[in-house]
Formats: sequence, C-alpha cells, structure tokens
Amino acid sequence: MASKKVTRRDLIRQVVQEKGGVSVGALAEMFGVSTQTIRRDLDTLSADETLQRGHGRIELAEGSRNTPFDQRAGTNLLGKRAIAGRAAAMIPDGATLFLSIGSTALSVARALSGRKGLTVITNNLSAAMALSEEISNRIILPGGEIRLPDRDFVGEEVVEFFSRFRAEFAVFGTAGVDSEGALLEFHQSEVRATEQMWRNARKSILVIDRSKFGRLAPAVGGNIAEIDRIVCDQPPPETYGPLIEALGGRITFAEDPAR
Repeated sequence: MASKKVTRRDLIRQVVQEKGGVSVGALAEMFGVSTQTIRRDLDTLSADETLQRGHGRIELAEGSRNTPFDQRAGTNLLGKRAIAGRAAAMIPDGATLFLSIGSTALSVARALSGRKGLTVITNNLSAAMALSEEISNRIILPGGEIRLPDRDFVGEEVVEFFSRFRAEFAVFGTAGVDSEGALLEFHQSEVRATEQMWRNARKSILVIDRSKFGRLAPAVGGNIAEIDRIVCDQPPPETYGPLIEALGGRITFAEDPAR
C-alpha cells in the first residue's frame, strides 16, 4: 500500500479520535483529495471495531465513545497540572488573555481559579465555566453552535471574533509539532483562530505535553520559534535537541525542578 495512503488513514484515525466524528466532506477538504478517495479510506478504517461509518461521516464506535475530550482531559493529569501551574504563574490578577480550545488550555483555566479580575476571551466553553466561579472575572465568548462533545466554538466566525480583541496574553495548545518546529492542527479553521489569538497578544504562551512532538496533523499554522514562551511537561526525544536548544530560555519543562 502506498505510504501516502497509509499516512492519510493514520491521520484520519487521529482526527476521529480527537473529535469523536468527522464528515466525508470535511476530510476531503482537509487532505485535498476527492470524496471518493475518502470513502475508500473509510471502508478500510471502519473494519476496525473502534470506528464506524455514519451518514456521510466516520465516528468512534459506540463502545469507544466515552467523550473524546474527557478522555484527553483525563490523560497525563500530572503533566498537564504541572504545565498549567507554570503557565498560570505568568498571568497576574487583572490580566486580559485569550484562551484556546483543548484539554491543556482547560487545565490552565483551572490553575487560574485563584486569580481575580481577569478578562478572558475564549472559544473554550469548559474553560469559561471553570473561570466563571470567580465573579470578578469578565468572560467573553463567541456566538454560534457549540461543537460537541468538545464543548467549544470553531469556524470562520471564531477567527473574526478573535480579530476584534487585543490581549496581554494568549494561552493555547497545538495538535502536534514537527521536526522543524511547525505547529500542526487538524483543520485550517483551528489554525486561523489560534494564529489570530497569538498575533493579537503581547505575549504568546504555548502549552503542550511531550507527546505532541512528532505527532502528525495536516494543517500547518506558524512555528514554535515564533512563540514567546513554551511550557512543556518533559523534554521531547533527543531528535528534537537542536530545536529545543534554539528556543533557549523561552521553553520551560514543568516537571523538571531545575528548569
């Protein structure tokens, strides 16, 4: 089987695991191939008991559908808490910040629960709810349809929403980081929303765990070298040594007491 086809099917599997389900049309747009090609991929992938075909889409099988977002939020809890603690320490009371979608960004929101007077501009409903318990905070959300089960807002309307604001900080994650430092996402609309956030902030803070280094996703949005601060749980594999060295003091490893 052609390596390109295998890679595309591996990526489709990742997208489904990340989002819970995705349409044929969205996958065709994402990978730049025909819907017929995607349907052939789905015929192969649906032979796996963890995936199933729906009406014009593929999704997690019923027995595997324990809300993918909650599954992600429940993985590497100690690492995410350490990351969140370091990132939250950079943000003072009264700050204005963008906060992205994703389980690590949600961990940062929870770590900020002791802050007061924050203005939080976010498309992450779970993060908004975590910060809503402090009544001195101001929370601004985009309108539109909530994507389930992730409990977030995505799409071009969200990009336009973020373009209307400026903030002191932008806190965001990414789906993957390649060997050259490119930040990867599963869809271009997610890339554009994240880029709009960190370009409209005085300081950008990328929060990722070690597993994101080398993880593939089809859409590229910026490079880790452009980010002001990076907070990770542990150093990535040695092959990323030159990339990490070039970042110097801008990257912090939250589970390393020496750093």
